[in-house]
Amino acid sequence: MKLKKLKAISNGSRHQLNLCKNLLSKQNRFLKKDLLKYKSKAGRSLTTGQITTRHKGAGCKKVLRKLNSTNFFSYSIVLSTFYDPIRSSFISCNYNFISCVLELKSLTHSVFPGSFLSCDKYNTDLKLGFRTILKNIPTGSIINNISLAFKDQSKYIKAAGTFGQLIQKDFKKCKVKLPSGQILTTSTLSYATIGLVSNLLNNQRVIGKAGKNRLLGIRPTVRGIAMNPVDHPHGGRTNGGMPSVTPWGKPTRGKPTVLNKKK
Repeated sequence: MKLKKLKAISNGSRHQLNLCKNLLSKQNRFLKKDLLKYKSKAGRSLTTGQITTRHKGAGCKKVLRKLNSTNFFSYSIVLSTFYDPIRSSFISCNYNFISCVLELKSLTHSVFPGSFLSCDKYNTDLKLGFRTILKNIPTGSIINNISLAFKDQSKYIKAAGTFGQLIQKDFKKCKVKLPSGQILTTSTLSYATIGLVSNLLNNQRVIGKAGKNRLLGIRPTVRGIAMNPVDHPHGGRTNGGMPSVTPWGKPTRGKPTVLNKKK
């Protein structure tokens, strides 16, 4: 995939950088059994209607694609690649030779239509997109879509362009470095996919105009100092006489917000 710069015919298109999606298939609605209704919460509670997450609302309607992220034994071939409006990465439509069905899966970078994929516990032939247990993967390999148990679904490293690295391995446990820098300790029987997650240039896009974010369901963000005192501790253009805090009075600088789970 490449980035495409639009012609500057308006202020909104002057700095836009969009993904060139000419390699993706547009006929993505023939798998109706894997399409689910997706009700947007718009950052509010479904029962009370109160705002639970700020800066969310409206946006276009989306259809959820149900991906097959299980670890069952399978041999499949990639038929086509699709864009997913809910996920940042691309997905692929695969034909499973074992169960003789079509299924949707997360796409690995540099895996194109016609590629052969496998998911096998005893697989030692490691190629891009192949899925196997961490026991068969050499130390230092780049992996994604890690599961925490043998029969569990993928839980880690699923965003576009992300990857983890297997840094240590013994007979029962292994350590994986996550994209955040944290070290994940999991079993050697956990499954993982070889390679990086697709859509590497997702973070290099330039939106160009605010209306594009509104279609994605993102509302404007206002500075606290531009609010009234009743709405934010920084309101009234006095900054509250205190260091920077959240709307609920918690510090935003210097104080850790993540609990240390290692004791």
